[in-house]
Amino acid sequence: MIYITRREHFNAAHRMYRDEWSEEKNAEVFGKCANPNWHGHNYNLFVTIKGEISYATGYLMDLKDLKAIIQEYIVEKLDHKNLNKDVDFMQGKMASTELLCIEIFNQLKAPIEAFEGVFLHSVRLHETENNSAEYFGE
Repeated sequence: MIYITRREHFNAAHRMYRDEWSEEKNAEVFGKCANPNWHGHNYNLFVTIKGEISYATGYLMDLKDLKAIIQEYIVEKLDHKNLNKDVDFMQGKMASTELLCIEIFNQLKAPIEAFEGVFLHSVRLHETENNSAEYFGE
């Protein structure tokens, strides 16, 4: 079994906020992330696939295909967007890095696994250079 990782990048804005809470409680729980004028991040996304190498090609999956999937299903939907307002698969969800990471995994699983013998192993999402979330589909 081989594991291959592709890195992509996107920029997006979001706000951590619960409508049913007061401004004070939102500020207490989410701090600066509750800013009513939003805030943004330069996200780094790491998508790891796994499977057996094809000895005919020498690789698990053509990385051009993996890049195209990530671009179509994730980057085009998220880059320079408001996660709370513009992204269909984040509607009604808190736009935390953790939940975004899970939803990215869910978006990528079927198109990646449509390739025979290729499995989505994990998605790691870096919100900052110090903060990241990783999801294995569990």
